Amino acid sequence: MSKTSVLIVGAGPVGMINALGLARAGVDVTVIERNAGIVPEPRAMTYHWTVLAGMQRLGLLDDMVAEGFKLHEMCYRILASGEVIRLDIDAVADDTAHPYAVVLGQDQLEQIALRQLAAHPNVRIDWNTRMTALAQDGNGVDVEAERDGNTVRYRADWVIGADGGGSGVRKAIGATFDGMTWPQRFVATNVVCDLEAHGWDACNYLVDPADGAVIAKVTRSGIWRVTFSEDTSLPLEDLEDRIHAYYARVLPRDMPYELKLYSAYNMHQRIVDRMRVGRVLLAGDAAHVTNPTNGFGLVSGMLDSQVLSEALAAVVQGRAPESVLDRYAEERRRVFAETASPTSVETKRLVFHSDDPERLERDLERLRKLAQDKELRRAQFHVGHRLQTPSVLDAIQRQPASAEAVPA
Repeated sequence: MSKTSVLIVGAGPVGMINALGLARAGVDVTVIERNAGIVPEPRAMTYHWTVLAGMQRLGLLDDMVAEGFKLHEMCYRILASGEVIRLDIDAVADDTAHPYAVVLGQDQLEQIALRQLAAHPNVRIDWNTRMTALAQDGNGVDVEAERDGNTVRYRADWVIGADGGGSGVRKAIGATFDGMTWPQRFVATNVVCDLEAHGWDACNYLVDPADGAVIAKVTRSGIWRVTFSEDTSLPLEDLEDRIHAYYARVLPRDMPYELKLYSAYNMHQRIVDRMRVGRVLLAGDAAHVTNPTNGFGLVSGMLDSQVLSEALAAVVQGRAPESVLDRYAEERRRVFAETASPTSVETKRLVFHSDDPERLERDLERLRKLAQDKELRRAQFHVGHRLQTPSVLDAIQRQPASAEAVPA
């Protein structure tokens, strides 16, 4: 049996960020991941300015910017009329040292985190290892997993479930996953082309009730992400034909392109009833999922991880009581329910379901005003502040030493 202080199930960005935060604090960490390595599927790619200070504290931001690029502007394109409305992110320059988003493929972010983790001898990653069972007592958690047809066992003081929307950890602790599944799926495609030569911006919300999309540059080398929506009843067997048909309707007619990768996935708006059960905590998609139209899915998970890794390290090292973990669970659940999920639903409505002409005109008039007024734009972008939660250690650190006993 392998023993560790913290076992993290899932080596996606959320699992790796938690591992890095804990490792930098001196905590022993083991990560198990069912895949054999990092999966290069077209997934998240844009990281809101609100996560960047935390990524800098973890030592990741410089490499993210070096391998990706900064995005200073977002653009709304109305397919029917050709109108273009641009919103300058620099409006928040007085509020943050990072008034931009960073564009970087999720697999690239994972590679950066993996390189950083390699510098920490207190971290171990077991690939090709799928969790099959979990049970806990008052002193720790027993986890069983399967690797190459064999059973492997772990004993951990704490477990973090960062194993995605189908989380086995969430199911093992009996947390419910309440919400709904959309009747549409997203089709995310990576395509090599030169949309900038045809006047497209690096990040575009293409607004149309039939052919809405998020179209954005992924790499400086010319890979673009085109993500559109379709009904889940359509067969997946001829999906590639529908991708080319969509390109024919939306992309410049004389532009050559090469389809590189594509992935179809269902969309959900769901949240757990609790993010902590005893010595097991949830983060990222294991705890909450949203449609990814405005990029708040992984961003929410990254913010979960920045808070959780700091709080759990303090608990493990006896610097804070376990109650800070309850605070983490309550606050991160609240922020997702009150901000991340509803704003994602609203953005999806505007981009993909703008079939009410009067409402669309009201939406566009609001966007036009945002484009012209820096203070209005600044207030709009401050939705990022509502995605954040302060360090859960702050209140503890302000209390007198006798206010709450810290476990040994």
